Amino acid sequence: MSVESKNPETIALHAGHRADPTTGAVAVPIYQTTSYQFQNTEHASNLFALKELGNIYTRIMNPTCDALEQRVTALEGGVAALAVASGQAASAMAIQNLARSGDNIVSSTDLYGGTWNLFANTLKDQGIEVRFVDPSDPQNFANATDERTRAYYAETLPNPKLSVFPIKEVADIGRPLGIPLIMDNTAAPILCRPFDHGAAVIVYSTTKYIGGHGTSIGGLIVDSGTFEWDAIPERQPALNTPDPSYHGAVWSEAVKPLGPIAYIIKARVTLLRDLGAAMSPFNAFQFIQGLETLPLRMRAHCENAIKVADYLKGHDKVEKVIFAGLQEGEAKRRSETYLKGGFGGLLGFEIKGGKEAGAAFINALELFYHVANIGDARSLAIHPATTTHSQLTAEEQIASGVSDSYVRLSIGIEHIDDIIADLEQALAKA
Repeated sequence: MSVESKNPETIALHAGHRADPTTGAVAVPIYQTTSYQFQNTEHASNLFALKELGNIYTRIMNPTCDALEQRVTALEGGVAALAVASGQAASAMAIQNLARSGDNIVSSTDLYGGTWNLFANTLKDQGIEVRFVDPSDPQNFANATDERTRAYYAETLPNPKLSVFPIKEVADIGRPLGIPLIMDNTAAPILCRPFDHGAAVIVYSTTKYIGGHGTSIGGLIVDSGTFEWDAIPERQPALNTPDPSYHGAVWSEAVKPLGPIAYIIKARVTLLRDLGAAMSPFNAFQFIQGLETLPLRMRAHCENAIKVADYLKGHDKVEKVIFAGLQEGEAKRRSETYLKGGFGGLLGFEIKGGKEAGAAFINALELFYHVANIGDARSLAIHPATTTHSQLTAEEQIASGVSDSYVRLSIGIEHIDDIIADLEQALAKA
């Protein structure tokens, strides 16, 4: 970026692209191509041997995706990023990049239902054990660790529990052991920079706040560049032993001349190459458009969410409001420590009358959309127990913060009077 800045409003508009070198286009072009002309056979050989970085094939990299990757990397203060087809792909690949069959990771219980299902079932089928622990006590991560633990995993602002994760406390436990903390920052972009608190890797569902308009599915993995993967080589064999899928490369050594990007390069040239969960150039273009207004939208989401939380906590049909800005004790300290500039656009509430009242409330909404998503510019609502978390057992739902009477709201950027008016008329019918 030729325009130097530490301010997210500026980075979101300028990082990773100034103008197209051929046409001078200011907007990032959609490079809708499968392949790229090599300069000569030596150039092609150097690209495949990772002696230099460049475009080979759009399943692995693409200039539109690259602009998005550079922009988010700059926002997070990392060294490199990888755009993939969905947030689920980002979560899976972030772990598969380190853990093999017989290995384990330790994860927070406070998770989005799709991530819980991925961890508890699909990764288990692949031979990777996920050990779930309550993050209210960071020591639980240490207690669940053994010699085959490859990573810790958590959500910054977990959906739907909305209790901010103790990032530094858990990162500080893992680093001396050679265990990186992977943070899903989907619900708190701009508000939290997990790398500043010791996290090694960040994942995003760009489908949510980064895109912001409900048009495209995508995900990102961001590498901090600060984790010493070879400090305890036996802890991270995927990066410290020869990889037969790439000429026997030892990743912690092979890419050192290119910078501290061993983790993200391995994800790109092995997992993305082999599994093929590539982000389309058109979707990358859409996410860049969303990213340019992300700082402004997050400010509006946060301002509206606080007002909705204050309204709901005084309503006689609401038993409890779940919101990062209304926490107490240690949970309040974490919210204030890790979230800067607002407490996010997500909130939940327990409605009196249980599941039936929740259904009546959802059905009565007129402004809010009833959809399985968060982070749109529009306001959204859903009943997690019967939708996003319905595949979980009753015990797993409770552990992740879901009850029969829980309603989750993703507060949009409409005028606050219209948002509250819709909630008021729907609650009256619940």
